Amino acid sequence: MRFLLLVPLVLHAQGTVPVFQYTVGESTYTLMGSDPARGATTSIPTVLAPITLQFEAKKMDAAPDVSRVLRSPIFSNFVFPSGGNTQYADAMLRTTFPRNAGWHTLLGKPEVKPVAIKIPAGYGYVLSSKKTGRTFAVVDGEFVQKEVFKQIPKQEGKLVVAMTHNTTFYVTGDATVCCSWGAHGVDSATGNSFVLASYLEAAPAVVEDADVEPLTQQLAEFVNDPLHDPTINGRNVKAPGNSFAGWMRPGEQGSCGGTGVGSTYFQLQPTNTNPKNNIPASKPFVAQAYHVQNVALLPWYTGGAEGPYSFPDARVLGEHAKPCAGRGGRGGGPSAPTVAAAPASGKPNGHKLIGYWAGYGGAGSTIPLRDVSPQWDVILVAFATPDRNAPEGTMQFRTPAGLDAEKFKADIAYLKGQGRHVMISLGGGGQHFTLADPKRVPNFVSSVTRIVSEYGFEGVDIDFESPSLAIDPGDTDFKNPTTPSIVNLIAALRQLRDHFGAGFMISLVPEGTQIPSGYPSYGGQFGSYLPIAWALRDILSFMDVQDYNTPPLQGLDGEIYQPGTVDYHAAMTELVLHGFNVGGDPKHFFPPLPADKVAVGFLTGDTTPAIVSQAMDYIITGKAPAGTKYRLLAPGGYPGMMGAMFWTIDADRRANYNFSNVVGPLLHGYPAK
Repeated sequence: MRFLLLVPLVLHAQGTVPVFQYTVGESTYTLMGSDPARGATTSIPTVLAPITLQFEAKKMDAAPDVSRVLRSPIFSNFVFPSGGNTQYADAMLRTTFPRNAGWHTLLGKPEVKPVAIKIPAGYGYVLSSKKTGRTFAVVDGEFVQKEVFKQIPKQEGKLVVAMTHNTTFYVTGDATVCCSWGAHGVDSATGNSFVLASYLEAAPAVVEDADVEPLTQQLAEFVNDPLHDPTINGRNVKAPGNSFAGWMRPGEQGSCGGTGVGSTYFQLQPTNTNPKNNIPASKPFVAQAYHVQNVALLPWYTGGAEGPYSFPDARVLGEHAKPCAGRGGRGGGPSAPTVAAAPASGKPNGHKLIGYWAGYGGAGSTIPLRDVSPQWDVILVAFATPDRNAPEGTMQFRTPAGLDAEKFKADIAYLKGQGRHVMISLGGGGQHFTLADPKRVPNFVSSVTRIVSEYGFEGVDIDFESPSLAIDPGDTDFKNPTTPSIVNLIAALRQLRDHFGAGFMISLVPEGTQIPSGYPSYGGQFGSYLPIAWALRDILSFMDVQDYNTPPLQGLDGEIYQPGTVDYHAAMTELVLHGFNVGGDPKHFFPPLPADKVAVGFLTGDTTPAIVSQAMDYIITGKAPAGTKYRLLAPGGYPGMMGAMFWTIDADRRANYNFSNVVGPLLHGYPAK
């Protein structure tokens, strides 16, 4: 690393903590503190804000954690392998710039300012372990940040360390974008320099990190990027703060981490190993009983020839970051599989393999519908989307590039002639749509009627994701909803059914937050599909909850499960098959859906054929695979359960039918229902 001081004095950017700049090659970066070459000690005034999160029925209070944090390496001296006997942030900076022996950047003794925040329904929930009684919260991070700085005004030149208790955060106001340990940077409303993170004490077993690990993670990222703006994190705009060449997450993770000091959205370190939607986890460095985060140093991001690349344990990252070239297109063209699709065999047994045909690819490269593997029983064509150039409520559908519309219609008829079902899916991720105004309903009904009739679809699949459907404040009874967007959608779907008749199919594909999250909390995005499923129960063809767009949740056994496991699939599916108390309230019981109307939703890139097969076999037969912790309330399983859904048929084909060739024969091989 080549250090070049650009400004000889301590800088205060818009009243933030002191910062300084250095240059590597053609790039300039800003860090917390002052010029190392001056060899001086910079003391940063600090505010410690323990937060009490008040939920409807439970409270998560960080006040008892204050003394532990004050004794921790954040504010007290500890001996580190590099950096000396000092605070965590100072040791990290001294390891980055080791030639400046007399230079220190210390956090002053903090002024403690408690903050109390009421968490409304729809902004988070508390999970608890029945075995241990330990609790853990999942909360909207941006909401918490906003509420903190309503109570803490401008703190000129100070660092605000805002601290929750046993809490993880979701971002962008969407609980499917989970999980993070917090945020850092400059609050846009007050201009305050801040770190927001959680202290972990006696957390449930699903939480691997401990005590100040989350706080040190966000503090380390603040040190390396003190002018970061967390409110635009992950958006395709030039954000304030430091930016690096795109980097790959190390080891087997193999995904692009982003261009900041933390990964896009979640602000995770390169040393974090947890997958999306799971609670963050990493191997800690233990400093006299405290667990602190191992973090990447600046040379790791900038490609410095000399290490160390990580702190406190220099062995965690043995080389600098590898570049990430980006993802490119949406899955590319349909490269020809090198194995054959498994042929259909046997008589229909009631179990079905459901898949989304997305039509991704350039002109002339899209897979014709008639070439879909014979294992797929229900094909959901994605998507009909809102027409922004037509009256509100209008939906539109265009055949993918390279496909002739008339041939596409002929392919639909061909598949239907084989006894397979072809439906049009409405919405999709990133497509905001709402029928909040009843005047939009006729446009919706007429446009969907036209699409279904023109192409010969057998029905509609509803994929309106957050925030398209959100329960309004005060709407507390799923059996008698008052939220206009939900009430009007129910009415519109019944109109479609009345128009087309009893053979018209309707399916729902809620995200995890839109059905199983309704168990711990009801409101906002949590449980937003429950009133729809209840109101349409007599005409609903099936519902397949997405088990991949979801935060950690609680099963009927009272334990917490992380996505991506057999336990999670079994626990979340049994909520629908068994029924549950909405928001934990026995006065609002969501009754079970018939098993033949329930499927499980999987993402091809987020799971394996083995996990899917084990999960489906367990749910259907009740035979638990080795290592399973969740025990079905129905010991014999649910033999009538419909089957499995996948996003996408296209991806499965590109991967040599690795899911359809395994899961299809499994489902079709069970005894007839």
